[in-house]
Amino acid sequence: MKNVLVTGAAGFIGSHLTEALVRRGDKVAAFVRYNSSNSWGWLDTAPAEVRKQLEVVKGDLKDADAVRKAVKGRDVVYHLGALIAIPYSYVHPNDFVQTNVNGTAHVLQACLEAGARLVHTSTSEVYGTARRVPIDEEHPLQGQSPYSASKIGADKLAESFHLSFRLPVTTLRPFNTYGPRQSARAVIPTIISQALTGDRVKLGSLDPVRDLTFVDDTVRGFLLAGEKEEGIGQTLNLGTGQAVTIGDLAKKIIAIIGRPIRIETDAERIRPQGSEVMRLLSDPSRAKKALGWEAQIALDEGLRRTIDWIGKNLDRYKPEIYNL
Repeated sequence: MKNVLVTGAAGFIGSHLTEALVRRGDKVAAFVRYNSSNSWGWLDTAPAEVRKQLEVVKGDLKDADAVRKAVKGRDVVYHLGALIAIPYSYVHPNDFVQTNVNGTAHVLQACLEAGARLVHTSTSEVYGTARRVPIDEEHPLQGQSPYSASKIGADKLAESFHLSFRLPVTTLRPFNTYGPRQSARAVIPTIISQALTGDRVKLGSLDPVRDLTFVDDTVRGFLLAGEKEEGIGQTLNLGTGQAVTIGDLAKKIIAIIGRPIRIETDAERIRPQGSEVMRLLSDPSRAKKALGWEAQIALDEGLRRTIDWIGKNLDRYKPEIYNL
């Protein structure tokens, strides 16, 4: 049994990972941002047997002392905490620097002091529009949004702590994780929630290409990264090696739902020129070699599971704002 901390534990991937760690038998602390409603985010919906085994630590990644106290005594830290909404990063880029860059620096320093191993979360957005496909980990990094730039900064800090101080760090780059609990800021819940409640789906550009990984596969990659020595010092893509356009993705979801639904382009949803990442397709071979990991859940199966979950939880979404 390991003593582990998960930052961003209240979020989409973080909550799934936290539950998996508890079920595996680890001693798990969930670092969640304090709020006046005392909400644990998605962890509020976890089964009672999971919640009662959790230590919930409230704090903010921007507070170095809070992070240091949370990390002390841990064997492994899974760092998923971040600001992730790309459109919001256009409006308040400094907030992303403070949380994603400075917050990661606080986690790295705390892990160094505590002697903890770190699994750091990157994103495929750091690659920008692919210059070549499939994208391996040596692909150039391109900050095509303030969000992706902040994650590049965080990744390089993690790299520097490994090279400078031998901190045992593994950096994971998930490619467009989707599944139950994902917020409507992401394209798949946006499509599904609209398609389940109306006769049209409004989207931005239909041409971007994405490599979509079901959340259970992504979580399995995190679990392996916290165990396998071969991953230390490496950056590893977590993707399927297959891709689909947003337009074809919408058609696939509509076909699964099984009724006529129009797809419309909404100009307000199109990202600023030069900022949209047009093509992401992973080469996950390094993760397979280092961790023995590869995606197992096909896109159609993952979409069915996600559609079923969102259909049962539509009250958590606001699809009506897209169907006016």
